[in-house]
Amino acid sequence: MADDDTPDRSGEEEFQELLRNLLGAGGAGLDPAQLEGLSRMGVDPAMLQQIMGQMQAAFSQAGSAGDGIDWGAAKTQALHLSNKDGLSISTGDRAEFEQAFALATLWLSEATSISELAAPPVAITRGDWVEQTLPVWQELAEPVAESIAGALTSVIDEQTPEEMKQLVAGAGAFMRRIGGSLFAAQLGGVVGRLSLEVVSGGDVGIPVMPDAVAAILPQNFADFGRDLEVTDDQLALYLATRELAHARLFRHARWLRLHVISQVTEFARGIHVDTSALEELASRFDPSNPEELRSLIESGALLPQRTQAQEAALTRLENLLATIEGWVDVVTADATARLPEAARIAEAVRRRRAVGGPAEQAMASLVGLELRPRRLREASAMWRAVTDAVGATERDSLWDYPDLMPQSEDIDDPQALIARLKARAAGEELPRDAMDEALDELLAQAAGEDDGRADDTPDDPRPV
Repeated sequence: MADDDTPDRSGEEEFQELLRNLLGAGGAGLDPAQLEGLSRMGVDPAMLQQIMGQMQAAFSQAGSAGDGIDWGAAKTQALHLSNKDGLSISTGDRAEFEQAFALATLWLSEATSISELAAPPVAITRGDWVEQTLPVWQELAEPVAESIAGALTSVIDEQTPEEMKQLVAGAGAFMRRIGGSLFAAQLGGVVGRLSLEVVSGGDVGIPVMPDAVAAILPQNFADFGRDLEVTDDQLALYLATRELAHARLFRHARWLRLHVISQVTEFARGIHVDTSALEELASRFDPSNPEELRSLIESGALLPQRTQAQEAALTRLENLLATIEGWVDVVTADATARLPEAARIAEAVRRRRAVGGPAEQAMASLVGLELRPRRLREASAMWRAVTDAVGATERDSLWDYPDLMPQSEDIDDPQALIARLKARAAGEELPRDAMDEALDELLAQAAGEDDGRADDTPDDPRPV
């Protein structure tokens, strides 16, 4: 038996020696004896050497991430794009926005009972925005990145013949690194391009800035107001007020940030990659030229149609974002009522949020998630009705606890929400709704079942 095993062992050792020569750091190549050995094994030496050279080049790019995803590539790519037009903000721009924030703070105090920020608002560069927001983008994109990397591993494993699986045992992990590195680079590109579009920290609708910081990007300010035909001072005042309102809300309702992020990640975790597209690609994939895989990732073609669970999660997220931005809209409108062009600027902001910029659309393709609240106008109308009916203090109290926050049905029927608020303010019993009736019915049914079990209990047979 030992004699039978010896050729197999020596053949395996010979193949490992070949791989070491082909993939070695020195690139020593093959000597004549090894070339002859390859021929005896039925392998074309030139073809194998070419394949290994391609893998060597790809491995040098993707290998630095270890077994995980190299998010450092995302940061490098994002900063490269964000910093290409300069790294600094002029003293004049900083002074202009400091004045705008100071006046906006006073105006907001008249429009909302939510207190001021602890930290002063700031003017930041595009690179600063990337540095501060990238951890959130990474958190939102990680489930999709892991899904793509895992799918690549599975496809390689499924398409490899059984007799060759031992020889390509490391190919799955290698492809996982390639997929993860490509996705990270794509994410960095999207975030970098997004930094060229956003005007403020709360511009994308979700809390991407840390610790409810209020921030303006002067580098993008001019682009936003170029076709509005309004003066820079009015535009700066409006945007500063809106940014402060957004940051104040997230500082006041500290649970809200986690609530939004968890809704987004709940949606993202439900994404599963379409392996049929990967299987077709794997049959012709060239590791030294991963452009086709990069295009698949960027186009969103790997993300299949949403499931019912994802549609439900997306609807909940859209209602939540609309509720937040609707409040910001109404508070900003009240605070900037003195500005002659406030209504025009507000409409431009709403249209911009409804359509989204090129980078935001790229994010939707990459992660499968659109961050545009479709019910923004309805939510704004709800908050306006509530403000007119009960005032700013009662309105803002809805952000004190998660269970008080308006729900989708409140956007549909603001009058029911107003009735509850008026009853609470008057110390009256809150109006009953369908949920209350259903809960009472369940409790009555449970009580009846308990009574029935008590009646059926046999008498104690023990003698008295």
